[in-house]
Amino acid sequence: MKERTFKMEEQFLSPFAKKSINTEGRDNTEIPCPMRTEFQRDRDRILYSKAFRRLKNKTQVFYSPEGDHYRTRLTHTLDVTQVARSIARSLYLNEDLAEAIALGHDLGHTPFGHSGERILNKLCSHGFKHNVQSRRVVEILENAGNGLNLTKEVRDGIENHKMSLNPSTLEGKVVSFSDWIAYINHDIDDAIDAKIITENDLPKNLVKVLGKTSRERINTMILAIVSASDGQNKVAMEQEVFEATRLLREFLFEVVYNSKQARGEEIKAERMLSAMYEYYTIHPEEISEYSEDNIAKWGVETVVCDYLSGMTDRYAVSTFNSIYIPKSWKIS
Repeated sequence: MKERTFKMEEQFLSPFAKKSINTEGRDNTEIPCPMRTEFQRDRDRILYSKAFRRLKNKTQVFYSPEGDHYRTRLTHTLDVTQVARSIARSLYLNEDLAEAIALGHDLGHTPFGHSGERILNKLCSHGFKHNVQSRRVVEILENAGNGLNLTKEVRDGIENHKMSLNPSTLEGKVVSFSDWIAYINHDIDDAIDAKIITENDLPKNLVKVLGKTSRERINTMILAIVSASDGQNKVAMEQEVFEATRLLREFLFEVVYNSKQARGEEIKAERMLSAMYEYYTIHPEEISEYSEDNIAKWGVETVVCDYLSGMTDRYAVSTFNSIYIPKSWKIS
């Protein structure tokens, strides 16, 4: 069955696509699966990982929003995956590779969204970046410290999914654009639901180029990528749409991400993470799955960042409370 997939890829995919049969492979050689390609196996390993499941309780933009319809880090990941598959399919690229990268691209994200990332980056002497941490999760931390042993292409795409970076495959670049498209449009939806902005607040010149609704804008952006990239050894976006998308992102940073609602809890989050960071650097033995070997290998700061970044929002709050909030007691 897998051989049939190889033949289909050779027959139908673009000459610039990464064929499954040509993967650079894994660090540790494994017996091949008789049914699935290596990229399909990677997708499944990510999907069934603990880090993936934790995304459902990690903030996208708004911390602990009241209501069930705001995005979480998990729904964002699924949004990115769907956009990536659509673009990859239209460009005859490897959908399985694009899907695996998209599913894993935010596994290393902190609690409290990008606020948590900024806080850990400030606290840790060697910095913290969620894309680098995502690769660390799949290479080292998952599977009880054994990692997922993913292919090199998937790990490269995960680490280099930010628009400012350069993944080694076109499928990785597709995920970079898909992440951009998904969070810009869906964060606008959430900001409107949160009454931070209204649709009328969106810059009229950008709406004219991109569309009035998220559906229209996503469609415009995807079509602009397909038009600029079809049949070529690159993934790009038509310049007018790219510039409008970039300016819409700048608008979001100015009006939404730095709003009182979105940043209002960041001071509290910083106090919590800072206190726990200090506590666990002094008491690393209280970290679950602590080992002296890990401290010796990576240093206490890295181990603490691994632990804190892996927390969900609610677990971070619960852990902070257990350390610093007095427990009630009564005389029997």
